[in-house]
Amino acid sequence: MTTTLIAGGLLIDGTGAPGRLADVRVADGRIASIEPVTGPDRVAGPSGAATIGADRLIEATGLVVCPGFIDMHAHSDLALIREPDRLGAVSQGVTTEVIGQDGLSYAPVTAQVVGELHDRIRGWNGDLPDGGITWRTVPEFLDHVSGAAVNVAYLVPHGTLRLLVMGTEHRPATPTELDRMAGLLADALAGGAVGLSTGLTYVPAMFADDDELARLCEVVTAHGGYYAPHHRSYGAGALAAYAQCLDLGRHTGVAVHLTHAHLSYPVNRGRAAELLALVDAALADGVDVTLDSYPYIVGSSYLHAPLPGFLQQRGVDEIVELLDRPDVREDLLVRLERRGTTGSNGVPVDWTRVVIGSAGDPALPGLSVADVAQRRGVRSIDAYCDILISERLSALALFHDGDETNVRTVLSHPRHCAGSDGLLVGQRPHPRAFGTFARYLGRYSRDLDLVPLERMIHKMTALPAGRIGLADRGVLAAGAAADVVCFDPATVADRATFDEPRRRAVGLHHVLVNGEPVLTHTRPTGARPGHAVTNREAA
Repeated sequence: MTTTLIAGGLLIDGTGAPGRLADVRVADGRIASIEPVTGPDRVAGPSGAATIGADRLIEATGLVVCPGFIDMHAHSDLALIREPDRLGAVSQGVTTEVIGQDGLSYAPVTAQVVGELHDRIRGWNGDLPDGGITWRTVPEFLDHVSGAAVNVAYLVPHGTLRLLVMGTEHRPATPTELDRMAGLLADALAGGAVGLSTGLTYVPAMFADDDELARLCEVVTAHGGYYAPHHRSYGAGALAAYAQCLDLGRHTGVAVHLTHAHLSYPVNRGRAAELLALVDAALADGVDVTLDSYPYIVGSSYLHAPLPGFLQQRGVDEIVELLDRPDVREDLLVRLERRGTTGSNGVPVDWTRVVIGSAGDPALPGLSVADVAQRRGVRSIDAYCDILISERLSALALFHDGDETNVRTVLSHPRHCAGSDGLLVGQRPHPRAFGTFARYLGRYSRDLDLVPLERMIHKMTALPAGRIGLADRGVLAAGAAADVVCFDPATVADRATFDEPRRRAVGLHHVLVNGEPVLTHTRPTGARPGHAVTNREAA
């Protein structure tokens, strides 16, 4: 058993309480004790293991010592297998990632749906790991993503359940199909998942009605999990879509976590207070509500996300064939540029604000669709369709549609948690995958003074741990799991940009996962002590 003393730091324990100087002892992957810095076996300075009663000393004088950060909205579903060191996470203090987001992920699956499923979300996840997908159940998938540098929690993806049971059909589920989805969901929750996610602007979950969602949420409630909706609109119908999610909590009793809770597009500028009023009203009615967001005004998803549902429900080969037809392009011009679709959140698309983040063609990343159209001498709708065809729907895009006032208002709410929504593939992914948590600490807490440091850390630790149901994480207290971050509050900052999205954050000195250092003196150690974490009640 290796013991560690984290000595002399400013302990901010995750509860929101004021910081205090303390020594933190770690043994066997857990917090053994928290002691005053004047303890009898503690001398000032880095005095060596012989004088501190521990095998390893981390000198934390001048640093904040706090629980490891929990990313409530991660997209590392395959990266945990393909790139298990998870440098983008550990370099900003993340020790647990919640995956299975937006209703589409890789368990449970069958051999019959694996190919189609991956075709739909390749733009989020990149290539399959070596050996492909060999698992079928949630427990088997959790075994595969364990053994990375960070811990992982998993949400059962509603769209994947629907794909398994009824494909991409645009219709309500039958009672028999609802029973099958509910059974698959119950098995997945019993197998270690912590809740249910859905993506109501993505095929096939966008075709579900309220009765289907309510039936599945009743299963989630019975298993002690939570519901994480990517709701039906982040644009023209955003407030109504948020209200629908909260009403589901009222009617079923399910705990609701509003994922990437942004209000984007000009139609929603300055309206975050209206969203938070809906949240507060639901809380007053007894609904258990939390929400997360990332601290940027730019969103990201696969490039084909704005396509209308009648196209997205088809297979990739058929979509590609249809996009090459002049009559389809004329129809899309009207739907996308003049009306808006469910995929574009009911807002007409401004192609100058849709920027390619990754593509097989190295000339595309960094260019907007409008830029590509101008260079090729074609209409934007033609450039868009041509890119989707040549990339076979695998390109990633950045959507410049956010509002800074809304971002600041939402992050100030006491039920707000931090989540990166980080997509990790391609030449120019969104910088949030490498910068979110340092940006919250540096820009929004220290520089702008929007949220005091103790409260900001609470949003990244104890609050999300409570939502997931991780009773032994998110706080630094004797007996808790030893996920620990040591950072310099004066220098912590994000450095990732849209031109250099993989630049590491600064000011993060040490990170421990389950008591094992994964970052030491700002350098990754190569250790991979992470494992799947579960809501014990759900499991």
